[in-house]
Amino acid sequence: MSDEPIPAPEDAPDAAAGRGTQSEPLSRAIGERYLTYALSTIMHRALPDARDGLKPVHRRILYAMRELRLAPNGAFRKSAKITGDVMGNYHPHGDAAIYDAMARLAQDFAMRYPLVDGQGNFGNIDGDNPAAARYTEARLAAASEALMEGLAEDAVDYRPNYDGTLSEPVVLPSAFPNLLANGASGIAVGMATNIPPHNLHEVVDACLHLIKTPDARDDTLATLIKGPDFPTGGVLVESADSMAETYRTGRGAFRLRARWSVEDLGRGLWQIVVTEIPYQVQKSKLIERLAELIQTRKIPILADVRDESAEDIRIVLEPRARTVDPDQLMGALFRASDLEIRFNLNMNVLIDGRVPKVCSLKEVLRAFLDHRREVLVRRAQFRLEKIAARLEVLEGYLVAYLNLDRVIEIIRYEDDPKSVLAAEFGLSEVQVEAILNMRLRALRKLEEIELRAERDALMAEREGLQAMLDSEDAQWARIADQLKEVRNLFGKSRPEGQRRTTLAEASETPVIDLEAMIDREPVTVILSRMGWIRSMKGHQPLDAELKFKDGDGPGHALHAETTDKLMVFASNGRFYTLPANGLPGGRGMGEPLRLMIDLPNEAEVLAIFPWRADARYLVASKAGDGFIVGAGDILAQTRAGKQVLNGDALLCRPVSGDHVAVIGENRKMLVFPLAELPEMSRGKGVRLQRFGKGGGLVKDDELVDAICLTLAGGLSWPMTGGKTRHEPDLTEWLGKRGGTGRMAPRGFPRDNRFA
Repeated sequence: MSDEPIPAPEDAPDAAAGRGTQSEPLSRAIGERYLTYALSTIMHRALPDARDGLKPVHRRILYAMRELRLAPNGAFRKSAKITGDVMGNYHPHGDAAIYDAMARLAQDFAMRYPLVDGQGNFGNIDGDNPAAARYTEARLAAASEALMEGLAEDAVDYRPNYDGTLSEPVVLPSAFPNLLANGASGIAVGMATNIPPHNLHEVVDACLHLIKTPDARDDTLATLIKGPDFPTGGVLVESADSMAETYRTGRGAFRLRARWSVEDLGRGLWQIVVTEIPYQVQKSKLIERLAELIQTRKIPILADVRDESAEDIRIVLEPRARTVDPDQLMGALFRASDLEIRFNLNMNVLIDGRVPKVCSLKEVLRAFLDHRREVLVRRAQFRLEKIAARLEVLEGYLVAYLNLDRVIEIIRYEDDPKSVLAAEFGLSEVQVEAILNMRLRALRKLEEIELRAERDALMAEREGLQAMLDSEDAQWARIADQLKEVRNLFGKSRPEGQRRTTLAEASETPVIDLEAMIDREPVTVILSRMGWIRSMKGHQPLDAELKFKDGDGPGHALHAETTDKLMVFASNGRFYTLPANGLPGGRGMGEPLRLMIDLPNEAEVLAIFPWRADARYLVASKAGDGFIVGAGDILAQTRAGKQVLNGDALLCRPVSGDHVAVIGENRKMLVFPLAELPEMSRGKGVRLQRFGKGGGLVKDDELVDAICLTLAGGLSWPMTGGKTRHEPDLTEWLGKRGGTGRMAPRGFPRDNRFA
């Protein structure tokens, strides 16, 4: 069929044109729409502004609360009312998303300097969600007041809200570097940001240094900001050089550990108490993880964990024995749980609210300082306009006082006193209106003295403001004074301004061999036919009668030790690793093996044995292919196991002796030298035995069993009645690998198996 469009009849109306539509390539249409969505997500949702450190939703929440007059020293209002105002006036998104954003601004474990003062259940460090918006109340915090100082003085630009009925600020004046003080995180389209919170006192010190030395290096600024300062505290164990490089590039990570101490219980007993956990780690999930480590015996030197937290965090860790080294125990827990995390830094922010960029520490501080200078200039110009307007009125008042009798006479007897006053005294319309609106009580003599004092004060203020606008150095000096005022309000002089995250040497915790701490005891491992596994103390007889679930029965049994790694070989050709000390006890029926490893339902367990470092194993498939694999190549590191044999696996046998004997469904046996088998780490292997004519397979022509043996010792197999038959001379069955072999010896078992 041709790709040419079918022409429409000449008299047919152009339907597409009538509907006002137009056609365009699908790729261009999708590209333009996706780009629009991406830009909207980047600029109006996910990335914070470098100037005030806020995303649009947070900025709108604070501005709406200001419009509701929820001052830090005022009354609280229902969160549902605040959420409704934000959604209806400024942020047309879901109320749940708005409330979640507001709740986070009130959480002292999430925000280093909370911007909302919450009353009620706003969630906790366990990960519990805040109560519904109808139950909680909120008002602005003191830090928010500092962020919005100057909004009424034309400090920033405004833009129409989403429906054009109101206006909202494009950015907040931001009296302190909120981006670094409280941090930010977000995922946009093709980019993301993640900035940890910092100590405001240190950030202000860095700003003051940058004002004094504009060409300061990032390394110098990094010495003033001693790493992140998380609201939940913790211990920062990152090296100074690494942190300096992170701040210089805007990308990197910080290692953060929980704060812990050893509590002496007397008589040589002790316990570890964790009082601070890493940032953004939910305490409940941390406790679950520690309990899992105890249950699975992955940290055998840890005996118990208890959560004794009330208002403060108190997690108690009990060692298995008093001889355990606390540093070794915590070192193992740091590696196995979220008691140590790596907090990534990706300083991707919007510069001037428009351009996303990964910034260094200096670039972020420079963006804030430039914004503060613009705010200072705009506020000064706004104040100058207000002063000019007030001086105009004051000059009119003073003219009226100097000619009070004449002014009163004009107002009393003239039909149009406004025009007469303007003409006779040369007053402006504003001055005349002010005189006409003057109250009689303002005509007292003292009022004139106060007006002259106010005029002189305003003129002096105007001169100071104008001098500041004319001098860049004076502007930076004023900005430095403002930053020092903020530092006094929220800095180290206040208890909440003290650094919470301390620094420590980036020394590694001692690496310990957990297996060496496991008590070495003999065990008997039982795996039932239906896949239930258990461990019994001591080496019990492998043929002893045991209880199984209804419909189940014996499958595999072996002797091992608690320090062993058990290897499970399945019919999918994968090896799985199980620690023997992590198996359930033998008093019950055990647990399903498939809960411990990712073993598919269709896969069958073919062998289970203790792992030995110097051992080698023969693996073979039903098709008659196989090879030798070393112990180091079968050890699996994950629950998913390790793929070794490709194909439908049949068996795994330990390698010993100098020859291999194989037998198939056709009852033909072949013996060939072990040296003819290659040693591989993974693959299909080579042909062990050929079935049928020309190597082709016919029905039931499959490999049944294989065994390694010493040729000089012959071959033995069990008989009924507990007897054993021996064939000393195997010359008749000797051949090359891949041969067909000859019929098995007389009396060989009918199931064609060597054992």
